[in-house]
Parts: sequence; structure tokens; C-alpha cells
Amino acid sequence: MSRPVFPFAVGDISVLARSLQAQWQPHDGAPGHVELLNMLARAAGFRNFQHFRASQLAEQRLQQPLPPPVPVDHAKISKLARYFDAERRLMRWPSKASHREPCLWVVWSQLTPRASVGEKQINAQLDAAHLFGDYALLRRELVDGGWLQRKPDGSDYRRVERQPSAEAQALLSHLRSRQMQQRHAA
Repeated sequence: MSRPVFPFAVGDISVLARSLQAQWQPHDGAPGHVELLNMLARAAGFRNFQHFRASQLAEQRLQQPLPPPVPVDHAKISKLARYFDAERRLMRWPSKASHREPCLWVVWSQLTPRASVGEKQINAQLDAAHLFGDYALLRRELVDGGWLQRKPDGSDYRRVERQPSAEAQALLSHLRSRQMQQRHAA
């Protein structure tokens, strides 16, 4: 296994030399390997070698190219937005299976994150997220689709945290901006 290479550069070598000299003076004899790494890192403006190493690894990660954006069908997003009212409530159950998933992401986004809730609370949250009066359908679809976890006896529900698809993100963004525009217009 090869070690990662961390380039070391300082703006002014005389500042580096003075810093190393000041750090070296209190030592009896030559410092050890780790002590020397820490001295060099401090001379370059870091707290210690671990701070220097973490900074270098973060810089390397940030320099990696981002994946290309996933194309989104904006005509479909416009059609999907018609399922929702001004308050992002689902007005009717989509008949097309391809429309259900993005709509369920919107419902999922309105559930309490990182918290366990009872059946009455999840039903109330789902009731507030739609207008067609079938929270059981939504709950079942969210559990079956992996958006919601529940205990086998149905006493405890928890939203599963995961990244929405690009299509769902575009729909969520569109609905939020539409909601904000309507609030400002009122």
C-alpha cells in the first residue's frame, strides 16, 4: 500500500528557519520523527502534522472533478407540479407509476427527519402532506419504497435519510420556489 504524497511549501524560507529554530531550542538533542513533522507543520502555519495532513487530503478531494449533472426533464417537472397545491400538499394520487416516486419524495421531505414517531404522529404528518384523505396509502408506499422504516408492530416510524433523485430534487426546488413566490405575492 503506497502512502499519499503531501507537497510541502512555505511562502518564506527564512520564516520557516526561524520557526524551526525556536521550536528546536528547548529540545535536548534532535527531535524524533513525529516531533519533526509537527515542527515543520507548525512552521507552515498548521496546528500539527495531523492538521496539515487533513488539510492536504481535503484539498485533494476538492480538486477532483465533480460528476456531470444529471439531465432533468423540466416538462415532466411541470406536469408533476400540478399534483401539488400552493402549500406543497399532494392533491391526488398519481395514476402513472413514473409520477409516484418524485411525488413521494415531496411527501417524504415533509416528514420529521432523524426522529422516531408513533403511528398517530406519522398519520398526522401524512394527513397534513396530502388532500385526498388516504394517509394509509402514503404510509404503505413510503414503507414499501424504503423512504420510511417501521417496527414490525407499527408502533415506531422513522424517515430514512437518503439523497433524492435529480428529478425529485428539481421538483422539490420548483415547489419551494413556487410556494415562496405565492407567499410574497400575498
